[in-house]
Amino acid sequence: MARKRPRLAVWKFSSCDGCQLSLLDCEDDLLAIAERVEIAQFLEASRATAPGPYDLSLVEGSISTPEEIERIKAIRMQSRHLITLGACATAGGIQALRNLREFDQVLASVYAHPDYIDALATATPVSDHVEVDFELRGCPVNKGQLLEVLNAFLNGRPPNVSTYSQCIECKRSGTVCVMVAKGQPCLGPVTQAGCGNVCPACGRGCYGCFGPAEQANTGALSDQLAALGMTERAVRQYYRLFNNNAPAFREESKRHE
Repeated sequence: MARKRPRLAVWKFSSCDGCQLSLLDCEDDLLAIAERVEIAQFLEASRATAPGPYDLSLVEGSISTPEEIERIKAIRMQSRHLITLGACATAGGIQALRNLREFDQVLASVYAHPDYIDALATATPVSDHVEVDFELRGCPVNKGQLLEVLNAFLNGRPPNVSTYSQCIECKRSGTVCVMVAKGQPCLGPVTQAGCGNVCPACGRGCYGCFGPAEQANTGALSDQLAALGMTERAVRQYYRLFNNNAPAFREESKRHE
């Protein structure tokens, strides 16, 4: 009797689809995965869908509407494991900037008829609403790390994803530190590695796409940013990028208000 293949589902919430595209970008590796699993739901790739339950659900996007709260709860109930992908799903994403302002003012400044908009006053990570088995950071996620996480869950082992800072990745790649050599601001010392040091390798500072590293010393970095000539406002805004709602970045930005 043939072994039953695990059932995989991929879901989109409030997001740009970039993390789902990272999965599609796996190309031949994705085809190999498709041979081992039943892809029951992945609208970015196919209109064909199948009802739950699912062995593994991948979720992209923040929770930004009342409907999304109910939908993520229903998905969680149907999923043996649930993994969140990217800055939106793990920290609220760039849209979480609205959390810092009066929501009615935000609506009025964007929409001609805000009374038609059914949205929450905040954009929040999936983990604020349901239990999450693993969070994969990035804006977008690194496809190598994504494949590692898929392999790990399909084989019943913990994922091997680095949690050290971007600086370690730069050192290992032989990339010259832009803060030391050029006096440029960089979030690398407090940002989790994973992107392949894309920005520092191009001679510009890290933007924090992978969110805070473990035990990120944001206070010490802020002192260094100030020494480079950044104003309080500039330091505050520097933390308010793709992962502005991640706790370490959010609290440090508020410290400079």
